[in-house]
Amino acid sequence: MSINISIHRTHRQFTDGLDTVEVEGNNVGDCLEDLIRQFPDMRNALFDKKGKLLNAVEIYINQKSAYPDELVKPVKDGDDIHITLMLAGG
Repeated sequence: MSINISIHRTHRQFTDGLDTVEVEGNNVGDCLEDLIRQFPDMRNALFDKKGKLLNAVEIYINQKSAYPDELVKPVKDGDDIHITLMLAGG
């Protein structure tokens, strides 16, 4: 099963500049683990030390928010996952 993950510009430094990575999995968590298998530095960019998705990270499946419980949301062949970041500041 092939799923595409669109990588936020900020995270492309961890994917050798790739903006899209093909992964496999049955849910978002599986797909993110496959992404991390391919690009290990993505773990710290996405997860805290306890393995929880960072608060600033937002996940979309086919342009629809996966919140809440993003990691257990099912995906199917051909789906697109988008990783975005909430930016704040002043």
